[in-house]
Amino acid sequence: MLRNPRTHLSRGAIALTLSLALVVPAPVVAVDDYGLPSLTGSSQAVTGEEFRLGRAWLRQFRARAPLWQDAIAQDYLESLVTRLMPYSELTDTRTVVTLVDSRALNAFAVPGGVIGVNAGLFAFADEEDAVASVLAHELGHLSQRHYARGQARAEQTQLPAMAAMLAGMLIAAGGGGDAGIAAAMGSQAAFIQDQLAYSRRFEQEADRIGLQAMAQAGYDPQAMVRMFRAMQRQVSLQGGNPPEFLLTHPLTESRISDAESRASQIEPAQAREDDPTYHLIRARALLTVHERDPQQAATRLAQDDAPEAARRYLDALIAAERGQVDSALDELDTLARELPDLAMIPASAAEVAFDAGRYDVAIERSRRLLRLMPGYVPATQLLGEAMLQRDPDEAYRLLRELADRRPEDPQVFTLLAEAAGRSGREAWGHLARAEHMQLTGEIDRAIRQLDVARRVAEQSGATNAAARIEQRREDFVGYRETMEKFQ
Repeated sequence: MLRNPRTHLSRGAIALTLSLALVVPAPVVAVDDYGLPSLTGSSQAVTGEEFRLGRAWLRQFRARAPLWQDAIAQDYLESLVTRLMPYSELTDTRTVVTLVDSRALNAFAVPGGVIGVNAGLFAFADEEDAVASVLAHELGHLSQRHYARGQARAEQTQLPAMAAMLAGMLIAAGGGGDAGIAAAMGSQAAFIQDQLAYSRRFEQEADRIGLQAMAQAGYDPQAMVRMFRAMQRQVSLQGGNPPEFLLTHPLTESRISDAESRASQIEPAQAREDDPTYHLIRARALLTVHERDPQQAATRLAQDDAPEAARRYLDALIAAERGQVDSALDELDTLARELPDLAMIPASAAEVAFDAGRYDVAIERSRRLLRLMPGYVPATQLLGEAMLQRDPDEAYRLLRELADRRPEDPQVFTLLAEAAGRSGREAWGHLARAEHMQLTGEIDRAIRQLDVARRVAEQSGATNAAARIEQRREDFVGYRETMEKFQ
């Protein structure tokens, strides 16, 4: 069964995105700080300010946006970004990928290395190279610092523009639809008019960087052109109503022609192995988009002539959702034997077992996979969650290590808080809960949670925890000052 806990508002269209960019120095990270970025520095260069505002922006976005919480899809997308990044001219590699539970075709990039992708992008694109073209384009915006360059003539518009963008996106995320677009566009009308010439030039520049990155990473540059043409067809079919992606990524015939000309002169530098991984991820996305009627996901996959393995994989996930756990596990095990290099298949089987309440089976399957692929995040996270039911101490150890590796992952801190509480580490549990709150924009609640953590630590004599909590409280107050700028 596809697992996607709902801890945010119900799904809605995310209305407005803005391609932004940065190149920033690495922040100082405190020991035992879960690797969390500092949001408080105020004497840095402009690029440092971009990083600080971008990460604060992300926390506010998470507070209200409908997030697609799928560890397997997350791992895939991060791997895809990692593959493209060395060729994107991006010198600062501290990216954060956030998945949005929306059927709209959209992706965006924000200062601080934030890359957002809607589930709807996977639903729209029937090939991996098409999704790679969108990500490569967004990395091009980041590497060329288009947001900062666009602000060079009017630095005072930076925060208002970002705040207006956030407001519009959150209105839409809450179900406002076109109202979100209207709010953001209205707030930024003069800004957008002033920057229109930049926008067209920047789009072509991001295309150029993206095409080169695709080719060097082994993807077909022509996929970008095919994606543009597909978007054009969608606009035509929808009576001129463009996909959300095009609202902030203007697509003209001259831009398509330029991309087509450049793509025809570039050959992929290396051949990639042909496997069905993307199509399996797309199956998960379609199941999310068609959550209320999973059969629509299966129909869509079949209509797009997806590989047989992807169709069987989706059928197994649908069977698990219908309570047919044994047949789902049998089919996933068969697929795993046929495609032994795809870790996501046995990880999916462990996930199915966990969701069915078969915790021992989930633990055994996760451990077996981790012996073959140490450090695989989806299996590690699932093992930690399953161990909560059997050995909270071991769960805490696993999840604490995972939090160190994934300091920007709110779901990991949710699980860590539960593991700490169940294993008798009450003060550390309150701290982990506070970390989750600050990562999801609930900074006032996070500070109150730290106050509770401090009292518990003092009462229990947990001096190490008390010192750590006090340090984090100072950090959180600084975070609040930054995040209040978006209120």
